[in-house]
Amino acid sequence: MAQASKLAWLDLTCDADATLDRVERVTQFTEVHLRAELRVPEGTDPERARSLMERAEHICLVTNSLTTDVHLDARVVVGEAVGE
Repeated sequence: MAQASKLAWLDLTCDADATLDRVERVTQFTEVHLRAELRVPEGTDPERARSLMERAEHICLVTNSLTTDVHLDARVVVGEAVGE
């Protein structure tokens, strides 16, 4: 998505927490929370970057394969990558 949109980025981290529960005697994920942080270079529009993250989540094969709610907490940080 970033390449197709010509969005330069430095680093991406993503953590997920999921709730596993029994629903009608079937064990399944009932909720997924994603926390993604995208680090972009100085001069990048953070709202555009956040919008692209949300669009990427919306078309994601994995999240679209789940039958549960997926919540995305998308964070954009402008600046150099960690350790630089």
